[in-house]
Amino acid sequence: MDYLYDGTFEGLMTCIYYHYKKVKASGIYELPNYQQSLIYGSKIVETDISKAKIVSDAINAKISREAYINVYYCYLSNDADKENIILDFLIFAFEYGKYAMNFYTHEKVHPINVIYKKVASEEHRVLGILRFSDMGGILYAKYSPDNDISILLADHFADRYKFEKFIIFDEKRKKAVVYADNVWEIKENIKIDNVEFSLNERRIQKLWKQYFTDLAIKERKNINLQFQFVPARYRKNMTEFK
Repeated sequence: MDYLYDGTFEGLMTCIYYHYKKVKASGIYELPNYQQSLIYGSKIVETDISKAKIVSDAINAKISREAYINVYYCYLSNDADKENIILDFLIFAFEYGKYAMNFYTHEKVHPINVIYKKVASEEHRVLGILRFSDMGGILYAKYSPDNDISILLADHFADRYKFEKFIIFDEKRKKAVVYADNVWEIKENIKIDNVEFSLNERRIQKLWKQYFTDLAIKERKNINLQFQFVPARYRKNMTEFK
């Protein structure tokens, strides 16, 4: 049976619950992206928060916190087969319990570890290169990450800018972290166009571009190294590269 879910982490965990409590899953797929199988039937699974929590708690208790984090980071990835990588991993990991993560090179464990590292690496990189601009009392940052990492950035920047209001906009997924008064939330299916920066912000951006240019030592320029630290796909939203 192919299980179809709504794209949420809770929906995915509900499918895992059904795999163990109802009919075993031949695969798990996000509903809008599903192509009908000629071999397996399909069922749309309604997200159930209580069932999802049972699975999440079981991963933490019967396997490990590390396993849960790897599963969640894999869910946030852009891997086209992430749901089934998670399903295969959990079937294996629930069997081997707390020792599961020790089988690093196993065919059911290695893929999720690789994906975790990719997502964590992008999270770490974006924390260092994300650029905020002042929109007249609201800090605004636009970016276009490979993976759906906005939720991983929220707590960091809420703590760093706790007395500010800010928006972190993922233009690829049309979602944003919106923070104000010590509370943040994820807004989805939003559109942000024609952003107007304050006069002071425009002055600062001009000075920063000039500083960035003047700081460079022409004779020591290393373009390949620069692209390793800041890949081209991130540069369109960074002031100094515009």
